[in-house]
Amino acid sequence: MANVFFCANQIFTTKAANFGSRRLFIITDNDNPHGNNKDAKSAAAVRAKDLYDLGVVIELFPITREDEKFNLGKFYDDIIYRDQTAEALSEVRNSKSGDGLTLLNSLISNINSKETTKRALFSNLPFEIAPGLRISVKGYNVIHRQTPARTSYIYLDGEKPQLAIGETTRIAEDSARTVEKTEFKKAYKFGGEYVHFAPEEQKSLKDFGTPIIRIIGFKPRSMLPFWACVKKSTFIFPSEEDYVGSTRVFSALWQKLLKDQKVGIAWAITRANASPILVAIIPSHEKSEDDSGTPYLPAGLWLYPLPFADDLREGPEPPSNLVVSSNELIDRMRVIVQQLQLPKAMFNPKKYPNPSLQWHYKILQVLALEEEYPEKAEDLTEPKYKAISKRAGGYLDEWAEVLQVETKNALAKAAIKRDIDDDDDERPAKRVKAAPRSVKVSGLGLTTAQLKAAIDGGGLSKMLVADLKDILAARGQSTTGKKTDLIERVEQWVEDNA
Repeated sequence: MANVFFCANQIFTTKAANFGSRRLFIITDNDNPHGNNKDAKSAAAVRAKDLYDLGVVIELFPITREDEKFNLGKFYDDIIYRDQTAEALSEVRNSKSGDGLTLLNSLISNINSKETTKRALFSNLPFEIAPGLRISVKGYNVIHRQTPARTSYIYLDGEKPQLAIGETTRIAEDSARTVEKTEFKKAYKFGGEYVHFAPEEQKSLKDFGTPIIRIIGFKPRSMLPFWACVKKSTFIFPSEEDYVGSTRVFSALWQKLLKDQKVGIAWAITRANASPILVAIIPSHEKSEDDSGTPYLPAGLWLYPLPFADDLREGPEPPSNLVVSSNELIDRMRVIVQQLQLPKAMFNPKKYPNPSLQWHYKILQVLALEEEYPEKAEDLTEPKYKAISKRAGGYLDEWAEVLQVETKNALAKAAIKRDIDDDDDERPAKRVKAAPRSVKVSGLGLTTAQLKAAIDGGGLSKMLVADLKDILAARGQSTTGKKTDLIERVEQWVEDNA
């Protein structure tokens, strides 16, 4: 094992010197590879310590046998350096021996659970529950969209691909000379003038105090509307590093919020120089509870960002001629949805990996192992059309027939209503035509119906050029040209929009 760790050290040093995460996976069913050889054990422990100093994390996937248990104390307790905080968030599972397929699936599941390192969004942040009562917590983004990690840019226009090194140089627009960083000045525009701020003044403008989560009150959970979510939530976990007993206090708060069906309202500044936000502290149920709806998420407290008044917008008004679905269509669609529900009516994102991301990993694997390029990427997000047709195909055909009949009836009613509205619109137009032609018509405040009447009565030719330009400008049209051009432009606009 000492040789294995030495080779891994060389590979990580030469091939992965700048990687943010470096880990070594050990899959074995032998809990004592060196037997009674103390020198070999000592050498392996030294090499493992070298890996730890290099920043490499050793992950062990032990395989237990039916007749004996995998004993970490024989060898691997001296090899693996565990992070107690990280272990509290991850479940350690041993792969039990069995048939080959079951064992392989178990190993893949365990490896996938560790393939993304858990990085804290913030660490040892003070959590003030009441005046004089503080604990420390860590924050994690549990659900986050993963994208391909690109460590550098590649220049492909040369004879061979090369790593591109970026440099930024700021040049004055008038003299094309290089501007040094000490010459920069930041300013804000107020009332048409620029107000300059020194770096210290600008820093003080953004200073709202030290990072902290401070509870300012509690509310019933039912008062939190579903539309109040403006950003993704952050999972917080107690930390004993700054305040001993944080776990006990944190657990008591979590249980009390669950019992009383309440949420906490807190003022949160999660890092230095960050803008403060208001958050709701929501307790989540345990994994074992099926009614939680999210069995793949940990139990604990979540920081749920709340919107400020500026974040709220009025939605568009619904159309006045909105056609509402009939009860028969709704009942038939309810049956279709029931046929297409997922197991236990729960969506687990772990079962549907990102196809573009998996294709990226597959190409990296092909390049590293010199394998053949795959023809098509595996996409588990594609709908299972055969299963959908088998379960709900007949119901969908019946629903489509009913929808077609109701659509024809709705169109017929809309056509009748449109004819009635058109008859009503023509009546005031006749009254406008009867107006004396000698009256001078102004271009300001004319409606489309009045413009149409003026065109029919020859009133446009009696308007001034300024009035015609006002009409065109109010409707976003060009105001250039002679009077005849302006009249033609107005007539064309009325013809297109009448």
